[in-house]
Amino acid sequence: MPDTQITKLLLVDDDEILRDTLTLILQHGRFEVQAAANVNDALKLISTQTFDVLVSDLHMPAAGDGLTVVSAMRNSNPKAVTIIFSAYPEMKRAAAAILAQTDDILVKPAAIHNLVDLIRQRLDRGIPPPPAVVSVATILEEETTASISDWLSRVDREPKVFTIAMADEERTAHLPELFRDLISRLNNPLELGSRALISDSAIEHGIQRRKQGYTAAMMVEESRMLQVSIFQTLQNNLSRVNFSLLLVAVMAIADECDSQLAQAMSSYVKESQTDLLPVAS
Repeated sequence: MPDTQITKLLLVDDDEILRDTLTLILQHGRFEVQAAANVNDALKLISTQTFDVLVSDLHMPAAGDGLTVVSAMRNSNPKAVTIIFSAYPEMKRAAAAILAQTDDILVKPAAIHNLVDLIRQRLDRGIPPPPAVVSVATILEEETTASISDWLSRVDREPKVFTIAMADEERTAHLPELFRDLISRLNNPLELGSRALISDSAIEHGIQRRKQGYTAAMMVEESRMLQVSIFQTLQNNLSRVNFSLLLVAVMAIADECDSQLAQAMSSYVKESQTDLLPVAS
């Protein structure tokens, strides 16, 4: 990039002293710098201006805040160089998924003197096309079969918990409809605190589990394992996730799974009570 061309850079860091220091260093490196002290200010700037470079802290103050800023920049301006500036050396070892949306990670404060050179190198190199970022609903729709298989393998590894023997098809019969309900919930979000929708399949699942001889504890455990499998699916596809929407999606997943369990348990209890009624002569 020619020196005569103005390079606009967004710096995001909640540490005022470091933010001011980096601003001076970057301005000396001939960048036009806009600084933000928090995620909200950064998102406002991203939505109203175009930047060539993003340099963002990772923790501001919550873990993952930097990823929200990176995701917003990737969506708004995929050609911008994006660099995470972290105080945690272990980030370099745990950055595979993050690097799918971030061009590099620097550990502060040791890397400050390398920052200008790194940005210039990245600008000269150009930005490869970023991976397609998709919604959590899309990932779960594409990975439903894999998620169910993961769940079944977890159940199979716990024979002391799931003592009722049955075919895989019977064990997983409720899951395809549950995933359809979950995907629909993600595509049509409810306000936080809203009562979840009634699921006929969850009600039927409770009745069937009672007939199959499941205990209530087994139903709770299979629901817990389902959430683990779903979150493992998201972990496996983290490079494709829109980080700015991830937290809301995770909350919706947990709420929907808990709602489905509650509805299944309600019908399970009713079925148990029916079993205790005297048989009419």
